[in-house]
Amino acid sequence: MKLSRSEILKLMEDWSAAWNRHDFDAVMERFHDDVLFENWTGGRAAGKDALRKAWTPWFENHGGFVFRTESFIPDEEGQRVTWQWTLEWPSLEKGFEGKREIRRGIDVIELKDGKVFRKCTYSKTTLEIDGRKTPLAAAGR
Repeated sequence: MKLSRSEILKLMEDWSAAWNRHDFDAVMERFHDDVLFENWTGGRAAGKDALRKAWTPWFENHGGFVFRTESFIPDEEGQRVTWQWTLEWPSLEKGFEGKREIRRGIDVIELKDGKVFRKCTYSKTTLEIDGRKTPLAAAGR
């Protein structure tokens, strides 16, 4: 099942809205059963059950987040989309806990059967916290 450009954009807009409602089930519903997720630290989860297990604590412990879409770049032929985003949330960085953090990143997403089949997340290593540019603590590790 190949999605049209407009269907890809609708999928991504609905998915983004689910993230911002903190609707974990609606986020997970858009993943293929055989999904492969890789995050910016090199962490990965293979399969929807593994992803749900990995992300459950994140959703339970990271309230107050909002993803602002900078752009969706759909590739109808390749069934891919690039999602450029800004994440705003209470910081977890040491010494800045709870302060407003802005993080920018990009996801490269592959689709299969109308669902997210592969999601690779990349994030800048400099954050903005309280209006100041701050190196991401994990970047120095």
